[in-house]
Amino acid sequence: MKILLVGSGGREHAIAWKLAQSPLTEKLYAAPGNAGIAEVAECVNIGAMEFDKLIDFAKEKAIDLAIVGADDPLVAGAIDAFEAAGIRAFGPRKNAAIIEGSKAFSKDLMKKYHIPTAAYEVFTDAAEAIAYLETAKFPIVLKADGLALGKGVLICEDLLAAKAGVREIMEDKKFGSAGNTLVIEEFLTGPEVSVLCFCDGKTIKPMTSAMDHKRAYDGDEGPNTGGMGNISPSPYYTDAASDFCMEKIYKPTMAAMAAEGRPFVGVLFVGLMMTEDGPKVLEYNARFGDPEAQVVLPRMQSDLVEIMEHCIDGTLDEIDLVFDDGACATVVLASNGYPLSYEKLRPVTVEEGHFGQDGYYLFHAGSVRKDGVLLTNGGRVFDVTATGKDLKEAIDRAYAATEWVSFDNKYMRHDIGAKALQALQ
Repeated sequence: MKILLVGSGGREHAIAWKLAQSPLTEKLYAAPGNAGIAEVAECVNIGAMEFDKLIDFAKEKAIDLAIVGADDPLVAGAIDAFEAAGIRAFGPRKNAAIIEGSKAFSKDLMKKYHIPTAAYEVFTDAAEAIAYLETAKFPIVLKADGLALGKGVLICEDLLAAKAGVREIMEDKKFGSAGNTLVIEEFLTGPEVSVLCFCDGKTIKPMTSAMDHKRAYDGDEGPNTGGMGNISPSPYYTDAASDFCMEKIYKPTMAAMAAEGRPFVGVLFVGLMMTEDGPKVLEYNARFGDPEAQVVLPRMQSDLVEIMEHCIDGTLDEIDLVFDDGACATVVLASNGYPLSYEKLRPVTVEEGHFGQDGYYLFHAGSVRKDGVLLTNGGRVFDVTATGKDLKEAIDRAYAATEWVSFDNKYMRHDIGAKALQALQ
């Protein structure tokens, strides 16, 4: 098969790496890709939101399958555009991707279909939101309704911070039009778990669990980021939790979307909080998580292309997902200052002979190659990833591997997986 992967980040590099392993993959293209993706696919200079150009390219190359990795094009209707042009595509259509595109939609869906989540209210007027906060219990969570690169969530400890947060999101438009509508949510406590699920509109099959580390600094301090590291599996996601989520969250979500005339086909990301009252949904995403994909896909033993084909055909119930019994960890190497301000285009040195063997992987998140020189090209630059027989070994190996990558303003957290290791003791 000739496959076109749309996207350019660390998630897409992990997906491209996995697609390239499939015997079904004859030729792999990526648009626009990055310096790492270029090692396993032919990159083409077309942006993820340039639908007309993507379709022209897919027709010209007789693409058999288009795969959309990122949230923006999915929410904007990339799958619909490919399908309208007669091109087979993997991912949710626009009317299903709204589960990520609008937090207000997803919260209303959960309320209507009794899916466990935090109590919430939705506002389109800043003054009304502030009036509500004056009677609220703290801490409290403010969420910009639309897409904000994983950063549109503010946890406010008191009324003063919450009022400032409302102004930031709704009046100053820190997250652009994503903040036109605001969701104010009860603050839940407990460990967070991420579960990615393959879906064919009827059947849902969860992958192995993962655990993201969103805050920029050690000790879960600092601003929210797109994710500073990840581990898989999560020790907090027990067999009992898995069974509960299947019956009370995953199956009901699939049924709810179908009942609303929005059958979900693709990868559904379910962000969970393991509260004292049981698992509750923090958020849904309409695609592979980033950097969840970077720890889940190295543990997957199934053929990714084959699974995607079954999702599109509505026959996911006919296959099993297989993951190894080990563990995987990824540590994000970022440009110092991320997610606020940082410098790009710093030369990178990668020690040769390590990555790509013995369970060590270097997934490129924000890199570019100019005149043969590898340069940083984003806030998150690399996902240094390693597998191990257990979580401790995977984490130790991933941190050891960070020494093999050098650039001027390299920054990373030093406590990825620390809480999970404590939970195992």
